[in-house]
Amino acid sequence: MSRINRREFIKQAAFFGAALALCRPASGRSKMSWRERRDLFPEGVASGDPAPDSIILWTRRPFDKGERQVLTVEVAEDEEFRRVVAKARAPVSSASDWTTRVLVGGLKPARVYWYRFADADGNGSRIGRTITAPRPNDKRTVNFAFVSCQDINEGKLNAYRRMIFEDERARTEDQLGFVLHLGDFIYEVVQYPEEGNTRYDRTIYEVARILDGGKTGNLHYPLTVDGYRAVYKGYLADPDLQDARARFPFVCIWDNHEFSWQGRQSIVQAGGPPQPGQTVKVAANQAWFEYIPARVSPPSGSLDEFGTVAVRNVKIDNWDENGLGLEPNNLTAIRSLIAYRTLRYGKHLDLLITDQHSFSGDDPSDAEEVGKIYDPAFNGMFSEEAMIALDAGRSFDGGKPPAELHFRDVRISNPSKDKPPRTILGTEQKAWFKKKLRESKATWKIWGNSYGALDQRIDPQNLPAGTIKNPWDADTYAMVGSNDYGAAYAERKEIYDVVRDAKITGFAIVSGDRHSFWAGYAAAELPPRKFEPVGLSFVGASLVSPGAMEAFEHRLPKNHPLRALFLADRPDGSKPDWTYNMLLRHGVRSCLEYAKNFDLKSARALSNPQLAPHLEFVDMGGHGYAKVQLTGDKMRTEFVCIPRPISRSTSPGGGPIRYRVAHIAKMWKPGERPRLDQQVLEGEVGLSI
Repeated sequence: MSRINRREFIKQAAFFGAALALCRPASGRSKMSWRERRDLFPEGVASGDPAPDSIILWTRRPFDKGERQVLTVEVAEDEEFRRVVAKARAPVSSASDWTTRVLVGGLKPARVYWYRFADADGNGSRIGRTITAPRPNDKRTVNFAFVSCQDINEGKLNAYRRMIFEDERARTEDQLGFVLHLGDFIYEVVQYPEEGNTRYDRTIYEVARILDGGKTGNLHYPLTVDGYRAVYKGYLADPDLQDARARFPFVCIWDNHEFSWQGRQSIVQAGGPPQPGQTVKVAANQAWFEYIPARVSPPSGSLDEFGTVAVRNVKIDNWDENGLGLEPNNLTAIRSLIAYRTLRYGKHLDLLITDQHSFSGDDPSDAEEVGKIYDPAFNGMFSEEAMIALDAGRSFDGGKPPAELHFRDVRISNPSKDKPPRTILGTEQKAWFKKKLRESKATWKIWGNSYGALDQRIDPQNLPAGTIKNPWDADTYAMVGSNDYGAAYAERKEIYDVVRDAKITGFAIVSGDRHSFWAGYAAAELPPRKFEPVGLSFVGASLVSPGAMEAFEHRLPKNHPLRALFLADRPDGSKPDWTYNMLLRHGVRSCLEYAKNFDLKSARALSNPQLAPHLEFVDMGGHGYAKVQLTGDKMRTEFVCIPRPISRSTSPGGGPIRYRVAHIAKMWKPGERPRLDQQVLEGEVGLSI
């Protein structure tokens, strides 16, 4: 390292309060006493947030005695530790649940390193592998995977096995540089097997016992840091998750389940009414900090420990106009750990990572009267026009919001007409995000977040007369799911307008949470409004968690009048086809035609061209992961879909593949429309295209 770089690294280490390992030229074979004892390091090892010259290393070594112990970490250029480049102290303490984070600097860019920890007696962790980022001007190809939603309470992580298996056999230039985890690393709601040992066709597996938490139905959830810690330890007992964290650096952001199922800001909600949970939010942030190695600064100012945050659980009665709770304990809790950040990875990638829960306003469709314009006969569909008006608030139609909302003959007062548009990002984070987006000089500007941004739209106005007693309004669409950017129309448009007006190319979104695969275009509006794509948009399927198709297979009655829109039952009694994919991509008429004769060509011939020009692919029943490859002129996103991961595969490769499909886009010029081409590389995609 040059002197200036060394000084900068020391400044960075001081900012994070990091235990510091500064590399030097390889000094020969390791002299550290080390013998592998994985039983004493039960959660394995991990690395996170790679930079060109540094990375954070992590492990947990619990001790029965004392409040504080010191481990040693060693970093080498080879797996046999013949070329050791760094050795440093790694403190662990009961205050941090015996976890440690070490910032290792002075590393070479775009280089594989190996690391391990040992206690004073030479008892050692497993060996981990990690990779530094390329320099900001490095033109090499960028490869990463994105994942989300790994509920091991009801499934297994076969997708990680597949990812590792393929990566070990890939050419060096095609191997993954990091794994982007877009949230639901844990599910804080935990089921106990003895209280209900199955869900759908799935086994309920033991994860953790939460001794100081709450309960709703048969779901237990933590209310203290010890409860969250128990869940993280339960998840990290999974061998495939341990293997993935030992092979790849992870870059992580939380979704809802790292804190509270239906919560936002510091509000706890798990199937019942919302409750003040400022102490719970701080506890969730502390556990995330302790178990996820990331370049975030805790309240203590030190990566050694999270520190103490004094808050009380107080009802939030005072809100600003954007829905931010101004109660002081709420503000302290949500700011106790700021996780939104950027990652520069070579010349071709600026990764902008946002937090969708800590600063989010409320969902306007939750207003008390809104349920009156919802008709359950339509199986979750809601008026798109009503949702657009609810979301836009007083900004609707240039400042002319309707005084009433209606669906068919039901009318209600518009609860949003005097409010600003909904925000998910919050004022401060959104300003930061837009600034970073404008400033980016990388080829590709990728927004990594836990929320899908593609509209979930349906055309029930095309149902045959008599299907439902009271038909859908003519010439109006339905939408489903109001909790993500697919229905945050105003804020999404604000961001897309920045992309358009600043003439930004190479803008793409990678997201999760929907438990399904989606590929398409980032567009603020759909026909009959102006369709103007400004980038690409992808959603990765869940690693484990059940999706919509699994729920419909088990819960949608055979005699439901709209069943054919979601499932097409075959005459031979075999597994029904997932027409829900076709419904979102092609519309009602295509679904009904397919369910009648199972002729894909004739069904697609009836596609509604106005319904979903933003979609190229959707699979509401997919599981697996996505891989992204970036060059100076192309983005390639590959969906690797595996069978439903109900049990752990015995195969070294994690079991078979349902399909592998690549979505390829060449770089476009400002003002041009991006275009995706698809290649089905393996398997059958069914009704997803």
